[in-house]
Amino acid sequence: MKIGLSYDIKEQASGAEGLPEDAFEEYDSPETVEALAAAIRSQGHSVIKLGGGRGLLNQLAEGVPDLVFNIAEGLGNFRSREAQVPSVLEMLDVPYSGSDPLTLSICLEKPLTKQLVAACGVATPRWMVINDMAELEKTDWNGFPFPAFTKPAHEGSSKGIRNASRVNSPRELKELIRRQMALYIQPMMVEEFIAGDEVTVGLIGNNPMRLTGIMHVVPRQKSPDFVYSLEVKRNWREMVQYECPARFDAAVLNRIKESALKASAVLGIRDIARVDFRVAADGVPYFIEVNPLPGLNPQSGDYVIMGEAMGWNYNSLIAEVLNSAIQRCGLGS
Repeated sequence: MKIGLSYDIKEQASGAEGLPEDAFEEYDSPETVEALAAAIRSQGHSVIKLGGGRGLLNQLAEGVPDLVFNIAEGLGNFRSREAQVPSVLEMLDVPYSGSDPLTLSICLEKPLTKQLVAACGVATPRWMVINDMAELEKTDWNGFPFPAFTKPAHEGSSKGIRNASRVNSPRELKELIRRQMALYIQPMMVEEFIAGDEVTVGLIGNNPMRLTGIMHVVPRQKSPDFVYSLEVKRNWREMVQYECPARFDAAVLNRIKESALKASAVLGIRDIARVDFRVAADGVPYFIEVNPLPGLNPQSGDYVIMGEAMGWNYNSLIAEVLNSAIQRCGLGS
């Protein structure tokens, strides 16, 4: 088959002034694109590198592939930007891997994601949204649990999630939100900080989805207040160890699995995703967020590290995602 590959490259992104230094953190490296292309070719397919944005539109105008393997994050600061490429592909009736525009839009809008996930019975930390400075000034924080955690309401790849994102008082919180709003130009979500273990769950396939693994992110310097921040992810070899499969009690592991599958079902996840939890001292896994476009860097992607720990190699993992999309789209032999 002729497989298109849609993506956005960090090095090609605009370096406009005034943007936060992590503005293009979601975008991929040339090494990731090359690894994906090689993995797809290893299954006997040909690969067309479509890229993203106008380049993708120009490529599609010249001819459409049989299916697109989509990792494009979309352009701009729009809360629906991850839906841009799938929307174009649907308009052109081109099959693609991964979730559809509706799911991608919902999952990037963290407060809406949490509302839907909580409605199906999955535990989440308490949260609230601050939409603008006026709302920040009039908000009464009495009764909201501290320490608290704040992050941009529609970002991915740990953008805006720093070691300093955990705060202990309303005064600290207000100062942090003011700085973040000035940088990210969007609402901020404030969450109850769950002291405990950071866990991520890999999902793959359809009808039903299944787990690629449950991975415990263990800080090298043990602390219940550990934050899996951007600083940590950029220096993960020095800062954390990845325990996969995670060594929790069977009852806790089963609850993590059930919560991940419930969340993916209510959100309409397809083919691939990664779901993040904080597991409290009493064993309750609290849903933090879901990434339906998990990073697939062959060296540093959490989804890839988890898959390889569970016995997949890179090519077989990518092939499984691709074959899941091929079968779902009715393109298999």
